[in-house]
Amino acid sequence: MTDLEAALRKAVRGEVGFDVTSRALTTMDASNYRRVPLGVVAPRDADDVAAVLEVCRAHGVPVVPRGGGTSIAGQATGTGVVLDFTRHMNRLLALDPAARTAVVQPGLVLDRLQEAAAPHGLRFGPDPSTHGRCTLGGMIGNNSCGSHSVAWGTTADSVRELEVLTARGRRLRLGREWAGAPDGLRELVEGDLARLRTGFPDLPRRISGYALDALLPERGADVARSFCGSEGTLGVLTEAVVRLVEPPPARALAVLGYGDEGAAAEAAAGLLEHGPLTVEGMAADLVPSPAGLPRGGAWLFVETGGETAAEAHARAGAVVRAADVLDAMVVTDPAGQRALWRVREDAAGTATRMPGGTSLTGAGGGSEAWPGWEDCAVPPARLGAYLRDFRALLAAHGLRGTPYGHFGDGCIHVRIDFDLLTGAGVARFRRFSEELAGLVVAHGGSLSGEHGDGQARAELLPRMYGAGTVALFERAKAVWDPDDLLNPGMLVRPAPLDANLRFAVLPRRPVDVAFGYPADGGDFSAAVRRCVGVAKCRTATATGPAVMCPSFRATGEEEHSTRGRARLLHEMLAGELITDGWRSTEVRDALDLCLSCKGCRSDCPVGVDMATYKAEFLHHHYAGRRRPAAHYALGRLPRWLRWASATRAVRVVNALASVRPLAALAKRAAGIAPERALPGLAEETFTRWWRRHRLAGSGDTAGRHRPGGAGDTVVRHRPGGAGDTVVLWPDTFTEHLSPSVGRAAVRVLEAAGLRVVLPPTLRLPRGAAGDGRTRSPAALLAARRGRVCCGLTYVSTGQLDRARAVLLRTLDLMGPVLDTGAPVVALEPSCAAALRADLPELLPDDPRAAALAARVMTFAETLERHAPDWTPPALDRPVAGQTHCHQHAVLGDTADRRLRDAAGLTGELSGGCCGLAGNFGFEAGHYEVSVACAEDRLLPAVREAPAGAVVLADGYSCRTQLAQLAGVRGRHLAEVLAEGLEERLAEGPGGRLE
Repeated sequence: MTDLEAALRKAVRGEVGFDVTSRALTTMDASNYRRVPLGVVAPRDADDVAAVLEVCRAHGVPVVPRGGGTSIAGQATGTGVVLDFTRHMNRLLALDPAARTAVVQPGLVLDRLQEAAAPHGLRFGPDPSTHGRCTLGGMIGNNSCGSHSVAWGTTADSVRELEVLTARGRRLRLGREWAGAPDGLRELVEGDLARLRTGFPDLPRRISGYALDALLPERGADVARSFCGSEGTLGVLTEAVVRLVEPPPARALAVLGYGDEGAAAEAAAGLLEHGPLTVEGMAADLVPSPAGLPRGGAWLFVETGGETAAEAHARAGAVVRAADVLDAMVVTDPAGQRALWRVREDAAGTATRMPGGTSLTGAGGGSEAWPGWEDCAVPPARLGAYLRDFRALLAAHGLRGTPYGHFGDGCIHVRIDFDLLTGAGVARFRRFSEELAGLVVAHGGSLSGEHGDGQARAELLPRMYGAGTVALFERAKAVWDPDDLLNPGMLVRPAPLDANLRFAVLPRRPVDVAFGYPADGGDFSAAVRRCVGVAKCRTATATGPAVMCPSFRATGEEEHSTRGRARLLHEMLAGELITDGWRSTEVRDALDLCLSCKGCRSDCPVGVDMATYKAEFLHHHYAGRRRPAAHYALGRLPRWLRWASATRAVRVVNALASVRPLAALAKRAAGIAPERALPGLAEETFTRWWRRHRLAGSGDTAGRHRPGGAGDTVVRHRPGGAGDTVVLWPDTFTEHLSPSVGRAAVRVLEAAGLRVVLPPTLRLPRGAAGDGRTRSPAALLAARRGRVCCGLTYVSTGQLDRARAVLLRTLDLMGPVLDTGAPVVALEPSCAAALRADLPELLPDDPRAAALAARVMTFAETLERHAPDWTPPALDRPVAGQTHCHQHAVLGDTADRRLRDAAGLTGELSGGCCGLAGNFGFEAGHYEVSVACAEDRLLPAVREAPAGAVVLADGYSCRTQLAQLAGVRGRHLAEVLAEGLEERLAEGPGGRLE
C-alpha cells in the first residue's frame, strides 16, 4: 500500500480504490482520451471531499471530480485521484415546489430529479440525451444543455447557489452579488471590465472557456453562474440549489422533412419566433430505418407545448404551416413521441459507426467515427452557412461526418471518421482541428456549445478568445486553485489535443480470436473500441422493451455495466494496467455477473455485444486449464441430458434429485446455487412423443387419443398438413425439460395446415429432410447418427472449440434440409438467437452456417410467413410476462405481437431479463443478482397483472424463474394457442361443449 493510499484510507470514510479494477474503470470517459489514475475515492459527504483534498494537496497529487463519466472532451479523466460522486453523494436533499427549487448532491442522476419533480408539475430544464445516467455535478461542471435549451437555457441558467470546496479546503457558498467569491476574484474582474464586456461572443450556446463575464456588475456578479462550465478546475462541488421550471401540461411534436441537413439548418432559426420547446435536427445517415418519419433526407424535431393537447397540436400545426418542408407530421401520442426522441438520443452512439467505408484497421464493417469536434456552436442564423463550410472542410481533408443536434441553438454534434491509430491519421486530426477552430471563429461561434473544452479544444481557445483573455483565464484559475491541484491540463495550460489518445495503447495487429466479428473486420480490438462511453448501459431504470443492462441495475456498480466491462477489456488489450491478458482475474470477475442476455447487442447505440465478448474471453481464459464445475455441469448440459434419456435413467435422476441431502451434494459438486431447485426431467422426451405421434398419424386419427403424459387431450386433426413443410428444431430444453411446448407447437402448426418434420438424426450421403428413409442399405451403413444442437450452453460458458464441433456436426446433419426451401422453426428464443447470430460468427468461413442462420424462424414468424391465411383461436384474455431478452436483442418480436393481437391476447410484455438466463442463475454465487434482475421488471409485471391474465414466457429459463421465485406457471405462446384450439374444437353448436 502506498503512502497516499494509506493516508486516504485513514482520512476518508468512503471507499478508496487503488486496485487495478477501480483504476481501469476510470481511465476513460466518453472522449478520445485516456489517463490512468492513481486511485479512486467515493466520498460519503463534503467532509470526505475535504479530507481527500487535504491528503492530495500534502502529497502533491491532482484531484479530478467525476460524475457519470459521459464527458466527451476528456475532462473526466486524470492521473491523480478521481472522486466518484455517483456511489454516495447522489441524493436529492430537498425539493420546494412553491419556490420551484431543489437541493441536490453532485452525484444525483438527472432522471432521478425529474422523477421527483414531475408529481409537482415541475422539471429541471436542461436535458442532455444522457439524462438517464448523467449527474447534476457533471452537468454543472460542463454547463450542459440538452434539447430544450431554446426554451429553458443551459444548466447555468438553472443554478441558484453552489456549495464548493476549494483546493485548499475552504468551503464557499456561491451566489449572486459576489457571494462566496474567493479572495482576489473581484479585484481580477474589476481590473479588466472592458475585456469582459467585449471579448465574449454573444451566443445561446457559448460554453468554451470560463464564464467570467457572468461576474460583470450588470449581470449580477453571479459567482455561481461563473463557476458553471469550469470542468472541475476551480473547486469541487458538494451541493447545489437549482431552479425548476413548469413545463406545459400537453406537448406535440412536429417532425419536418427537408432535402438535407443544410436546408433544415437554414429553416431552424426562422421557427424560433413560434416559441418552440425544442428545435432539433438530424440527417438520414443517423437513422437506421426512416420508417415512421416524414419523407426527406433530414428532419427537424420541433416540440410545442400548450395547456391542452389541442393547443399544443395547434401550435405544432402553425410550425408546419410556417415551415417550407418536403413533408411533415405532427405526433401527439406520448408513446410515439418517446419513440421518435429515442432515435434522436441514440444518435451520439449511432454516429460512431458510419455505413460503408472501412474501419481504422482497413477492415470492412463500416468506418469508425469519433468525438473531438462534437458540439461547436454558431449563431443560429449562421448555421446553414457554417454547415456548408464545414462540409467543404471535411471533404478537403477526406473525412466524413454526419451533423445533428440542437439546430435551434446553432449547436452541431458530429462524429468524424478520424484515423486515430496511425501517426499520419493523428497529424491530420490536428490539422483539421486547427482549421475547424478557425472556421468556427470566423462564423462568430464557440468551440464548445455543450460538452466543454477539456483536452479536445482547450489548446485552441486562444483562437477564439485571443491571448489576453486566455491569460485572464489563467489568472482566474490561480485565484481559485493556486496549487493547480484540480483537474490540471484542462481549460488553462492544457495538454495537446493529440496527446493521451486512448487508441495509442491498443495492439496494432488483430489478436487471435474464435469468433469472426464480421461487423468489425474480424478485429477484436475494433469490437472493444465500439464502446465510446455514452453509458446508456448505466441507466438505472428502464421502461418499454429495453433489456440492457440487467446486472448494472442489480448492483449499481460500474464494473457490472457494459461500459465497465468494455473498459476492462480495453485495458486488457492495452497491457499497461492489466498485464496478464486473457488470464486476467479482473476481467474474469467483471464478466462473471454478465448474464449474456445480449441486451447490449440491440440496446447499446453502437452495438457492443458483451455476451460474445464474454464467451471469447472465457474461451481464452480457461484454455488448457480446469474450468469451474458449473461449466462442466451446465455448459455440457445437452450431453448429460441425452445420456440420462438414452440410459433410461430419468426416473432415477428425478428421484435422487428429490432427496434434499443428495440434491445438496449434487449441486455443490456441480457448482449450482444451493438456493436453486433442480428441475425435473421429462420422462418422455419430445422426439419420443413425436415418433408415436407420427405413427398414430399414419391413418385417420380423428378422435384418437394422443398419449404422452399429463395434459394430453382428445384431438381432432390430421397430423400432417397439406401446406408448406417446416422443420421443427428439437432444442435441448424442449426435448428433455419442457416437451409440452414442442407438442403444443406441433398441434398449432399442423392446425395451420403446415407439414411438420424434425431434423435428420442420420448423416446421410443423400436424402429428403425428415422423411426417415434412406436410398439404399449402403447409404444406411455409411450414415452416422447424431442430434442437432445450437451449441448455446457451450457458447455461454466459453467452450468455443466444443461449440464449433457441435455446430459442424449439426450442419452435416442439416445438409438435406439446406437443400430444400423449408424453414427451421426454433421454439426456444435463446436457441434461435444462437443459430441466427452465434453460428455464423463462430463459423464465418462455412457457407452452410449463414444458410442455416437465414432459415431460422421463430414460432410466430413461421405462422405469419407460411400460414398467412390461418386464423388463430380467439382467446380474448390479457397477458403479462416478459419478452425474452434474446428475442428482443436478436430475433425481434414484431410477428409475436401481431400473432397475439390476432388471438385477442391483449396487453404489453415487459422488457428486461428474467435473471435466470440459462446457466447464469443456476451458478453458485449468482442467486442474489439473479433474483434482483427478476425483481427489476418481470416479477412486478406478473404481480400487477390483471385477473385471469395469461403469463407468457417463451423461454425455459423465464418459465423456471417464474415457477421458482413466484410460484407462477409461465407458458409458451404455442401452449396458449394449442389450448385455445382444444377449446374451439370442443365447442358444439351454439358454443356448447360436447
